[in-house]
Amino acid sequence: MIKDEIIKFCEGLGLDTLGFIKCREFTELKSFFYERKEKGLENEFEEKDVLKRINPYIYMEEGKTIISIAFPYLHDVNYFDNGFSVYTRGTDYHRVVKSYLEKICEFIESKGGKASSFVDSNFLPERYIAYLGKVGFVGKNNLIITEKYGSYVFLGEIITNLEIETEERDYREIQNFKECGECELCYKACPSKAINSYKKNSNICVSYFTQKKELEDKHIKLLKGRVFGCDSCQTSCPYNEKIEYSNIKDFYPYDFMNRDNSIDLINVSTKEFKESFFRTSCGWRGKNVLKRNALIKINNDNGDISNIKTDSTYLKDYVNRLLKRNKI
Repeated sequence: MIKDEIIKFCEGLGLDTLGFIKCREFTELKSFFYERKEKGLENEFEEKDVLKRINPYIYMEEGKTIISIAFPYLHDVNYFDNGFSVYTRGTDYHRVVKSYLEKICEFIESKGGKASSFVDSNFLPERYIAYLGKVGFVGKNNLIITEKYGSYVFLGEIITNLEIETEERDYREIQNFKECGECELCYKACPSKAINSYKKNSNICVSYFTQKKELEDKHIKLLKGRVFGCDSCQTSCPYNEKIEYSNIKDFYPYDFMNRDNSIDLINVSTKEFKESFFRTSCGWRGKNVLKRNALIKINNDNGDISNIKTDSTYLKDYVNRLLKRNKI
């Protein structure tokens, strides 16, 4: 069976957590996305056209099956608390996951099929697809949680025109959070209460704040030393206590990403940035946003930012705002 062959090929690449679902329009999500739009819960990183978010045929008209694959990224190493989420420490996952997916697509094509791969390059609901395919369950923290690696995984998808046997989860169970039970540790750990028992609001997620180009003073306060991303809902989750580590070497943290690097980041030149931080999963956001967050972290740690020199008007504005806040 082609399904068994694909699974065996993926296992040969070190990938052992994947699922298969029928390629179809996810019409059951239409009302959910429209409700988010009406309530103003979308952010600038989301696709505004709801139909593009539920229709995989946009990406392959003859699609028959969607394969969801989990890529574990947490390594057996002591992650130094420097304000960077652990997912940002190694090589940019877009490049790494894409390279694996392309190999799998080539294998499928060698079997006579067509295949297209995606990693953050489409608007489809990847966590929902992974949930349906039994890659993992969606927890109260809104993350996909796998049995073997917890929530420390990236997701990638392949759409193929091959008809592959599927075994899907009932989508109506997704909001029951039966695996979480009565546990609400992630709700309590969330610094901005972006997740709680009655709503999920990505617009007030601290990880989102670290990525926004402009910050209000109240958001600056919430960062509390975070430079990019936020792991609070992951580190508090019991499902992440006893997990296996990644065997994907590219996700092993770079030395410069696993130490106190705030001053390095403040002083980094454009050339140095391209050779270092730009290679990671947070590099896409650009030098100035990361420098701004490092400034905020230094100030939060009671460091002196008054003598920091910069030619950037954008950064000067944040230095002045922080110094003004310090006097209040």
